[in-house]
Formats: sequence, structure tokens, C-alpha cells
Amino acid sequence: MEQAVALLRPRDSLGIPLGPGQPPGFLHALGARDDWEDLTVFGALLGDLYELFTRRGVRYLSGFFGPAERFLVDSGADVEFIPADFRRFIPIAERLAPRVVATVAAPPDSEGNMSLSLHAGATIGEAQRAAADPDRVLIVECNLNCPRTLGMPPEHPHALHVDQVDVIVESDRPLLVLDEAQPTDVDRAIARNARSFISDGSTLQTGIGGIPSTVVGLLATDEGGDYGIHSEMFTTGLMELHRAGKVTNLHKGVFAGVSVTTFAAGTLELYRWLDANDGVRFLPVDVVNSPHIIAANHNVVAINGALAVDLWGQAAADSMNGHQYSGIGGHEDFMAVSGYELEDRSLLCLPSVALVHGKRVSRIDVALPPGATVTTPRHQLDVVITEFGIAELRGRTVRERGRALAAISHPEFRDELGEAAEQLG
Repeated sequence: MEQAVALLRPRDSLGIPLGPGQPPGFLHALGARDDWEDLTVFGALLGDLYELFTRRGVRYLSGFFGPAERFLVDSGADVEFIPADFRRFIPIAERLAPRVVATVAAPPDSEGNMSLSLHAGATIGEAQRAAADPDRVLIVECNLNCPRTLGMPPEHPHALHVDQVDVIVESDRPLLVLDEAQPTDVDRAIARNARSFISDGSTLQTGIGGIPSTVVGLLATDEGGDYGIHSEMFTTGLMELHRAGKVTNLHKGVFAGVSVTTFAAGTLELYRWLDANDGVRFLPVDVVNSPHIIAANHNVVAINGALAVDLWGQAAADSMNGHQYSGIGGHEDFMAVSGYELEDRSLLCLPSVALVHGKRVSRIDVALPPGATVTTPRHQLDVVITEFGIAELRGRTVRERGRALAAISHPEFRDELGEAAEQLG
């Protein structure tokens, strides 16, 4: 590991994947160096707090913020956000062309192939280019805890061969774990409202968070099934849906017979279940998140969340009050799917209110709060769901959309929002 760390120059550039694809041992080892003069790192959704990013002379460019990025920003670290959806990480990485690319992988199999494990994402192309360029370096951290997951060879092998790689280091660092939160009464009410849009044989996508997990949990115990999975993120909830016998992937239309994802994050139980599981395939993000490929599936239902929605139907899901909270990810790609075919639906699920400094604030408002940015534009919103009901927006006028959104807001704010809706358009 020390030899691998020494390959980086005091003035250098480093590319790393999103979250589960990051090499944790290597990144922690880099933090022991304090001779950085100008090191630029491009990545997304840090899986841990790395001392490297607190070092003087280190600049981190992130395409997706998580708790670690928010903590580093608040601590004064040189961390900046690059606005881009997940698919656009690919050309951004190509443009930055970091001299060193580092990723995590499972140990090599008997043929020397190292599975990229929990992350296919946006960096495989840049890793391969770095490997082929004698002026660049590809470092792979073989983590003994990584499950061996599968792609779709030969086009998408989801693996690097040992002969492709410049440097291999070994580690047994713990994997990034996301435990399942207990659903609240509000989560359950929203999930029940969302359930009405999901018919047998639907192809499902679920985002991160308690509400999508609660919807999937309801599907696992409810009647019906024969579902397909085509989802940017594979979660513990989707594993439980498989275990309940509700997933067949027979009616999808694209990649029939298998669940498709570009990265996984969840419990250790999920990672053990994914090991050598040929029912789940990991593909690059430009394949999984392509709106036309998504829409080619049968009866797509996309289930995502947001921080706030205004009466125009604009959704803010990644920033609030001038502060970056998360990222764009695949939000717009999957929310847009309902515009292609009548049968496809995209559900934006959120509680009606939030507590801000102990005060109840409506998440549905006349306009987005100052400092909030639009993650998904109004013309792509289909259905908005709160614990108080369902607002179907597709095909409605500006005023009708405002009325529908006001009607599912918290009763404390409903009359005021209803009056404001009458002035729209």
C-alpha cells in the first residue's frame, strides 16, 4: 500500500468512482501524506471520512454529496460540487482525464478477472483508458470483503483482468453499509398511496431513502408480483422483494430475465446475497440510466423523493438554502420516463412538511425557497404523492397542477396554497 501511495506526485490528479466503488484502504493511506502541493481528486458520494481531503494542497471535486462531503465543507475543506447527472460523470471524467485512476474490486477469480463488485457506474471506461496509457496509472484495491457480482459479457464484463492493471493492492476494509431505517407512519401512508400505481408485471426503479424502501416492503408482503427491476441503485429492499418471490423480470422488454443496476448499497446481508448472484447484473450508468432504454421496458414505475416541490411542479432534490445536500444522480432520467409512454409512471414521494429549527415548514410551496435549485423541471413531473394524497400532473394546465398540489399539502398550509394556485398561469 505504501508503494502504491508513493506513485502519486505532490502535483497530480486522481479519479475515483462513486461511493461503493471507492478504494477505502488506498484513500486512507493517502491521508498519511502531507506533501501535497496541488492534488485534484474527482469522485462522488464519499463512503468514509478520509483525512486526505483535509490536507492542504488537496482539492476534491464531487458529483454527488453525502454526509462526508457535507461534513468536509462545513469543516473548511477544499470541496466543490460539479453539477451533473450520473450519466454525465462519464464525459466529465474523460475531460479531466486524471493521471491516476483508482477503484476497488473483488479478488481475482481462477481466470484472473477481478469483479468490480458493488459499482459499475461511470468510471470503467476511464479506468480502461488509464490502463492502456503508459503515462497514466490504474490502481486496483482488491478487497477481500467485496462480493463478486456479474455484468453482461462480452460487452459489459463488469471486471478488470489482472493483466490490464498497473498496480494491485490488497485490503480487508469494511464495506460501506446503509442500514434500513424503520418506516414512519408518514412513510407508510405515502407507500399505500404509491401502491395504487404498481400493477403486476411492472418494471420498478427505486431511489434512496425510507419512502422507496417502504413502498418495496409493502410490495413484498402484498398480493401481486411478477415484477421486473431496472434501477440505478440496488437496495436491501429490492433484495427482500426478490426473496419474497415477487421478482421474475419476465416482462421487462430490455434485459429480460435479470434485474439490472449500476451500483448497490445496503446491508452486509445484501452484499452476501449479491455474491455470485446471476439474477442481478451490473451495467455502466450510461446504459442503466438511458431514458430510452428505461422507457423500452414494460409498465415502468419510477419511485423517487425530493426535498421540496413548488406549485409550478418544479422539484428540488439535491440542494436547499444555498447548500449542496446530495446530487442529481439519475433523478431526472427516471422521472422523465413517464413522458415517453402512457403506461409508464414516475412517482415523486415526499412528506408534506419538514421541521426546520423546530418549526413546521411545508415542502409544497408557491415557489422553491431561495437558494434551492431545480433538480427535475416541471414538464417532467408526473405524479406527486404525500401522506395526504396524490396529485397527477401529466396533461394538466398550470393552474390545475397548482390546485392538485395544494390539495395534498398539509392542512395547516392548504388554504393559503389553494389561493395561490388560483393565480398561476
